[in-house]
Amino acid sequence: MDAVNVSDIKDQIESLIGRAEAGESVEITRDGHAVARITPPEPTAGAKKRIDWKEVLAFTRTLPFDPSSAGELVRRMRDESRY
Repeated sequence: MDAVNVSDIKDQIESLIGRAEAGESVEITRDGHAVARITPPEPTAGAKKRIDWKEVLAFTRTLPFDPSSAGELVRRMRDESRY
């Protein structure tokens, strides 16, 4: 965790907030003593996680069927389970 002096906060507030958004904690000091800390917020219940689309695409490439023929797969599944 880095430490930033109170007198330097005005010049660095944007970058300090950006670092907190990235998950870092930054300690605020005055005369060499810690007086505050900027930290990322705790996750709240039901908070939505951002979707990593690169991860989703990488996963779909590992599936046993070609995603371009997904309609055919759904049609076959529907036909096989008819009553």
